[in-house]
Parts: sequence; structure tokens; C-alpha cells
Amino acid sequence: MIKPIRILLQTTISTTEDDWSIFRFSLLQEYLASVKDEAGPLFEVTARDRKSDAEGNDPVLSTLDKSDFDELWLFALDVGDGLTEKDIAGINAFRQRGGGILTTRDHQDMGCSMCGLVDIGDVHYFNTKNSDPDDSRWCRDDPYTTYISWPNYHSGANGDYQKITLVEPVHELLKNPNSPSGFIEYFPAHPHEGGIGVHPSNINARVIALGNSLVTGRDFNLVVAIEHYTDTHGNLLGRAIANSSFHHLVDYNWDIEKGCPTFVDELPGDGMKKEPRALENIKTYVRNVALWLAQ
Repeated sequence: MIKPIRILLQTTISTTEDDWSIFRFSLLQEYLASVKDEAGPLFEVTARDRKSDAEGNDPVLSTLDKSDFDELWLFALDVGDGLTEKDIAGINAFRQRGGGILTTRDHQDMGCSMCGLVDIGDVHYFNTKNSDPDDSRWCRDDPYTTYISWPNYHSGANGDYQKITLVEPVHELLKNPNSPSGFIEYFPAHPHEGGIGVHPSNINARVIALGNSLVTGRDFNLVVAIEHYTDTHGNLLGRAIANSSFHHLVDYNWDIEKGCPTFVDELPGDGMKKEPRALENIKTYVRNVALWLAQ
């Protein structure tokens, strides 16, 4: 019997009722746990928030390379203090032994503790660290939530969906056999998504999908995929993915009736509720990610 793929869903913040703690990713966890084939469940899912040991390190992340997890889905929700040096070393060693990693964060400097992660720290762009090399993007895109600065691309309201643009050649992560087009067409929307991108010299990574700002009409990078490659020490690194916003995967953006922290003050939409294909599309993407990262 083939063992299920072991996936760790992990935030970089401690459990807090009024925040984006891991319990707000329950629909993602439930969906992954529900996926089966004729042999049984495809995925075994563990979900947890950050915890700190006596030295301030997360006991799971700092030793992740010694765990039996196959994948890490990291929701970087901090503003710089979510990962210690030992946590980063554990995650890097996990990928160096072939572990697959999905990373996602959001606007401005959210998730900037990831800057020390091999490859992953290079493809996430922040306001004060590793900023977008295109300085024309150093400006607000979302003008409505004025206390949030760039990068903050406005793809729509929470609870609505966005039509995405696929980058040719279409990546296997974005294929959807249940769609008339054969591809994923919709992602959940968010008022202020973060910035991601790939330096032209990076031959192992590419942008595979774009979003479009409803305010400025400007395209922005939605998903970056990083392939296997052998590093200078002979390690075959696991695959990795960067998404521009964790709101693509959180309960509130799949179903606004699941609620959100009290500090979220933008009015939600109901597009996801009205268009069943949008929820089916993001679930197909999730399944594709879980399988692709394990290969």
C-alpha cells in the first residue's frame, strides 16, 4: 500500500483567536484530507501554528529535515519575527533533502521572515526587504486601505474571485480536466495581494500565472513555480511554489460566512458563493500543488 503524502500546514504566528491562525484554514485542511483514489486517502494533513521552545525556535520547523513530512505549506503571516535562524536552517535542510514547499504571505512586509529561505526568499518581494527590482512598482496599487503600503495589488474584494492569466507554456499546476478550457481560470480575490517575481538569470523558476488590478489595470505575478535542481553541494532540492497571497487559501476567501479577524474592515463580496466554478478551480489548484510538490 502506498503511503499518503504527508503535508504540514504551518503558520508563522502563534495561535491567536483574533488573527489568521491555522484554524482559519480549516476548509483547506478538510479538502486535502478528503482527496482519495481507489487505494485510499492521498494526503495526510497536520495543521499547526508557530510555537516556541525555550530558545525561541519552533520545535517542528527547526528540525523539519528530520521529520517524516513530505511537504511544508508555509503561511508567513508575521512582519519579520516569524522564523528564527534555526527555523530557517531546518526548512532549508528539509528542501535540500527533497521536501516540497508552498509559501504564501500578503501585502507590504508580511512574511518577510522568509528572506533567508533558499530561492523562496528571492522570489517574494517586500516593502523594506528584497523589494521588487522594478522600482515603478514601489507605489500603492490599492488606494482604499490606506494603512497598507506596497506591494498591495487589488484583485477584488474578499469573497469574490479573479480571472487569472496563464503564462505560456501553461504549467501543469494550472491544468483542470473538469474545465471546458482544460485550465484553471479563477482564483479567490483579495484587496491587497503581495509581490512575487523571478530574476531573469534564474533558470529554475518562472512566473506561471498573473492577476490584474481592478484599480490600476496593472498585471501582477500571482504564482511562481520553482523546479528541482541540484545545488553546489550535490543536494537535489525539492520543488517550491510562491503565491502572492494566503487569501487564495484561507477559509474567508472560500466562504465569507466562515468569518475573519475583527481588524479586517473591507466590505466582502459574494462572487465565490455565486460562481461554483471558482471554488472548484482553487480546489483543483490545491490538489495539483499537493501532488506536484511530492514528485
